[in-house]
Amino acid sequence: MKTPISWLKDFVDLDVDVKTYIHKMTMSGSKVETVEELGSEISKVVIGKIVEIGKHPDADKLLVTQIDVGEGIIQIVTGAQNVFAGAIVPVALSGSTLPHGITIKKGKLRGVESNGMLCSIAELNLTLDDCPNATEDGIYILPEVTEDGVVLKPGMDAKEALRLNEVVMEFEITPNRPDCLSIYGIAGETAVTLGVQRKQMCPVVKEIGTGIAKDFISVNINDPDLCARYIARVVTDVKIAPSPKWMRDRLKAAGVRAISNIVDITNYVMLELGQPLHAFDMRDLQGSQIIVRRAADGEKMFTLDDQERELDSSMLVIADGKRPVAVAGVMGGQNSEIRNDTTTVLFESASFVGSSVRTTSKRLGLRTESSSRFEKGLDTENAFTAIQRACELVELLGCGKVVPGLVDEYPCKPEAVSVAFRPEKINAILGTHIPVEQMIKYLTDLGFVLNEAKTAFLVPSFRMDVKREEDLAEEVARLFDYNNIRPTLLDGKQAMMGKKSFKQQIEDVIVNTLNGCGLSEIYTYSFGSPKAFDMLNTPKDSNLRNVVVISNPLGEDYSIMRTTTIGDMLAVLARNFNRRMDSAALFEMSKVYIPREGEPLPEEKPVLTIGMYGKYDFFDIKGVVEELFDKLGITGDFDPVADCPTFHPGRTATIKIAGAEIGVAEIGVVGEINPEVAENYSAANRNYIAVIDVLPLVHNARKIPTFKQLPKYPAMTRDLAVLIKEDVLIKEIQAMIKQRAGKILESISLFDVYKGNQVPEGMKSVAYSLVFRASDRTLTDEEVGKAMKKITEGLNFQFGAELRL
Repeated sequence: MKTPISWLKDFVDLDVDVKTYIHKMTMSGSKVETVEELGSEISKVVIGKIVEIGKHPDADKLLVTQIDVGEGIIQIVTGAQNVFAGAIVPVALSGSTLPHGITIKKGKLRGVESNGMLCSIAELNLTLDDCPNATEDGIYILPEVTEDGVVLKPGMDAKEALRLNEVVMEFEITPNRPDCLSIYGIAGETAVTLGVQRKQMCPVVKEIGTGIAKDFISVNINDPDLCARYIARVVTDVKIAPSPKWMRDRLKAAGVRAISNIVDITNYVMLELGQPLHAFDMRDLQGSQIIVRRAADGEKMFTLDDQERELDSSMLVIADGKRPVAVAGVMGGQNSEIRNDTTTVLFESASFVGSSVRTTSKRLGLRTESSSRFEKGLDTENAFTAIQRACELVELLGCGKVVPGLVDEYPCKPEAVSVAFRPEKINAILGTHIPVEQMIKYLTDLGFVLNEAKTAFLVPSFRMDVKREEDLAEEVARLFDYNNIRPTLLDGKQAMMGKKSFKQQIEDVIVNTLNGCGLSEIYTYSFGSPKAFDMLNTPKDSNLRNVVVISNPLGEDYSIMRTTTIGDMLAVLARNFNRRMDSAALFEMSKVYIPREGEPLPEEKPVLTIGMYGKYDFFDIKGVVEELFDKLGITGDFDPVADCPTFHPGRTATIKIAGAEIGVAEIGVVGEINPEVAENYSAANRNYIAVIDVLPLVHNARKIPTFKQLPKYPAMTRDLAVLIKEDVLIKEIQAMIKQRAGKILESISLFDVYKGNQVPEGMKSVAYSLVFRASDRTLTDEEVGKAMKKITEGLNFQFGAELRL
């Protein structure tokens, strides 16, 4: 909602600067989106008077003018031919700026000095709609006295004199506040926010026309379920002409183009009061009657935008005795529009059901300023004030005579809404201790009326969004200022702090750990294709082929619920590989769906899937799994497996964990994908995937990572290289090192495994980096030496390992 400051000041006194005003309005619920100063690009443009004109000595089409600009006479060369001695013109002085980034500097034109420029309407960012008496291709010749009564004198700031310095704020109005889609509504919010009074809208109509309205028109509402009220007033002796400048300026600032006085009045009232109006040419209303009815299927009419519209029985129209003359709440008809020779006008102010207008607008593909207001639901009582204001403006502008009386069909008057007022309940909802008197003041300032018993508020008709106590609490909160409400916990025995379950916390640890290892999370569909089992080399008798079949699939590729996530991970890895990604490390927390005999719904089994290719190998993905076990405090193990056709034989292992309740249990598999399977997916040559059941991780996790203080004491590092039998597993070596080193061993890292020259056959060289640190003291070389001796002795005793020098 664009709101010019000058228009707003008609209804409320603003004694604060724009920045403060915007902040207070936004905090009270009326958010200001943008602020625009319309004349901000114009500077050093003044009113001037041409005192003398002469011909240019070297150019037949140029004139040399002497201009009185208040502080003296300056010379300006111009090519405009409509200037004359005594003309009042806008003058851009040397150093002035104009719209679109134009800067004026003094110079010479064909050898004659020119100290500025005379301005046309275009150079001031104006049009003929703004200045009907101006010429489009010449200098803007100003009257000595403007339409606003300002006497123009040389030296006056043209921006001030011509009212080009309007400040316009654009409010973001929420759908529940259609009353704020008006200057008057914004003024009401402003008054309450700033603690001032809003000037009431009380139109006065003299009614100097001849006859009474009922002699000119009759109104029938055939469908009161779609039209709650219809008011008609008649104006005779109409004289169509341009609107006065003040009205044109305000309409332009609010984003509406001026057309003619009668049409402009309807737009002006719509912006001012939020009630759309329409004006009909009375001579085009056949039968001198208005019928509000549903359209007939296939009925057609031309709207004001010169488009033929086909209507149907779901749409409400305004018709005369024979045909539709307007689409109710959307747009008027071309067959009754206001023309230059219109002499008698019918003003319409009605209340249409919002859902009907919204549906009609959508079906016609026609959204207007009128429909955007009606579709949100408007106050039926405001229809009367709006039509009175329109007739008041008619008399004020002298463009017609208002016929006494009006036709007001009001078959569906809404019932007044009363909402219980319990201050203690409002304070309980908000967690505040606002005094009762302060609440009452807030609500009465907003237009709510307190009953004598002070137990309920009567809701004003324009606040259709207020229906219960919580709505009253919201009104109190926004005027009390949300920043003044201190955060507190809910009171009461049933209230408790919300927190994540243990399972959710463990899942967070899993995700955070994998992210910390450099993996990116992905999401894939739970639907799959039965072809995936063949692509994964799944045996024909595998339980994985026992699937839930979708009864209404999108296609064969999405016809079953997946029982394995390996195919989906491979597909994502292949997609990255085929888009020239050198490597990828991904993971997904998802579910597989296992049918249960005799049960209508399958088991939804959470699984963790990890996938890598490129710069990664088997030990990288195995290391990620080990890091996850370490973070969860789980004892994990890996056993080689060679009978899994999806994976590469000899480069695959089952994943096992040990727990007090489960003993040792197999929870997943990790390894390199079979090259044949990788080829089926057009993936990289070597892909590594791990699939782990999540629930065993949750049930056996012994710790959730917590922050601890950085170590105060230094670490000591030692390297250990041993010759050991080739069949001894790395995990066995590391377990022995940890056991023998004791608590002072902080970390262990394998950095070399070597077989070949200088290593006896059947043996391998294994090298570790060991970090020792104590939390309560600085370690001595003697302590670390003892630990290293125990480690070497243990490896020698258990595995026959020899220290490699």
